[in-house]
Amino acid sequence: MSQARSFPPTTRAILSRIGSVLLSVLAVTLLAACSTTTRPAASGNIAVTVVADGKQTRLEVPAGTTAQGVLELAGITLQELDRLEPPSYTLLENGATITVTRVREVFSIQEKVIPFERQTVRNESLPEGQTMLVQTGVNGVQQITYRQVLEDGKEVSNTIFKTETITEPFPEIVMVGVQKPFTPIPIPGKLAYLASGNAWLMETTTGNRLPLVTTGDLDGYIFSLSPKGDWLLFSRKEKSTVTENENDAVPNINSLWAVNLTEKSPRPVQLKVYNVIHFADWVPGQGLTILYSTVEPRASAPGWQANNDLQRLTFAPTGTVIKQEEILPANAGGSIYGWWGINFAFSPDGSRLAYALPDSVGLVDLEAKELRPLTEIIPLRTERNWAWVPGLAWAPNNTALYFPIHAPKAGLEDQELSPLFDLAAIPLYNATTDSDSAVDQPGFTAGPLISLVNQAGMFAYPAASPLQKDRGSFQVAYLQAIFPEQSDSSRYRLVLMDRDGSNRQTVFPPQDAQGLAVGKSQVLWSPAPFNNGSLWLAVNYQGNLWLVDAQNGQLQQVTGDGLISRLDWK
Repeated sequence: MSQARSFPPTTRAILSRIGSVLLSVLAVTLLAACSTTTRPAASGNIAVTVVADGKQTRLEVPAGTTAQGVLELAGITLQELDRLEPPSYTLLENGATITVTRVREVFSIQEKVIPFERQTVRNESLPEGQTMLVQTGVNGVQQITYRQVLEDGKEVSNTIFKTETITEPFPEIVMVGVQKPFTPIPIPGKLAYLASGNAWLMETTTGNRLPLVTTGDLDGYIFSLSPKGDWLLFSRKEKSTVTENENDAVPNINSLWAVNLTEKSPRPVQLKVYNVIHFADWVPGQGLTILYSTVEPRASAPGWQANNDLQRLTFAPTGTVIKQEEILPANAGGSIYGWWGINFAFSPDGSRLAYALPDSVGLVDLEAKELRPLTEIIPLRTERNWAWVPGLAWAPNNTALYFPIHAPKAGLEDQELSPLFDLAAIPLYNATTDSDSAVDQPGFTAGPLISLVNQAGMFAYPAASPLQKDRGSFQVAYLQAIFPEQSDSSRYRLVLMDRDGSNRQTVFPPQDAQGLAVGKSQVLWSPAPFNNGSLWLAVNYQGNLWLVDAQNGQLQQVTGDGLISRLDWK
């Protein structure tokens, strides 16, 4: 009879643990065997559902297929905006659902009326209380583009995609008269003035005032009557344009326009010339021909970089350009101060053109197309974002050129910082005139620089009168700084002198009144004597037009609203 074998306790524990493991393996195997009846093996197919275009489609696809692969097997194509859930790269499991959401964009355009504004402008050109419709208001048109997003045909959003102004509105401008009781007086010629961005004309008497341009956007850089007084050249503020590089928006500063004063209802014409700051004027004796110089707009102060060029343009009364010619190409201006710009001034007969730079004054040789200096000037170092350029004035018989010069100050180490400015002149002669100290120029000679008035101020702005037939001579008006060593900020007084600097007399404003402000003063001679046989001067004083009798100092205030910024008289 055999006897059962007995194992030590440790051995029994080990055997018990081995048995448990074997039972677990057996259970897993049984479960796997059972599962083969409900799910395909990895090497087989899986069942998926595709929801798209309002339908559900069940497919059997190989295991390991991605969502994108299922769509390809189902023949479903995704458009650019369509959404897929789960993402296209997802490996699918048995029973997965793929949802395709169709997304569409629909753009629609609507037009909206932009109501015009109503502007009321106070103007002394009308009697008090009287109104005048200067410009009829016109509504603008705004085009709004909407973006509608549809998902499976249902709207989920509707937003503004783009807004564009197709037609700018024009404001209705009504002028209301606030005319003061200033007595009208007869005047010779035509006196044009700029007030509140609008151009006006006085003719026959100071009480006869005609609106020329009432757009309210004249900037005052250019404002010039033609020699016969039949056209007005002016500049208007300009909106931004886009250069050839459409990502580089360049703001034009202004544009040149002209208006025919002989028309019953003057209509300005655009000359397609932009960015003119320092100079544009009519060529005497050549009809509708102008010269102009341009700048390049800059974001930094003062807002431009001068080209120091000179262009000639001839146009038809319609504004069509007939001929355009470059006289001086763009250049640096000859010194470190040339960035500010160059000034020009025609002689009364149009035979000569003077120029002024911060460091020289001379003449333009229009045939050779080059600058010919007459004298060098000590440039002023302002140490600010502006440069000083002397103002020019021709004698009425073309025999002299008047301008302020930067004068040295004794004991000052750097004369570019001198605060002193004198008023000087250069005589001009025919080529046959003998002058030992003359400077040779084509067709004429120039005498030596003559200082006429010591410490007149940097803004002396001389202006020569027409020839006085009874004496065969002329006078020169200029502005005298009240504080000559602070002439950049000092106020000024109007002084008259003979052509050689003698017989000086202060004529305006009265001694007990405030002086003329820098940058706002403008003095013009009447083109012919008044009824009393005397020449008068037009002065812009505190934004108002004053007339001054050069013979006896009689004063006549013409306007009182303080809105005038520019004058011209032909």
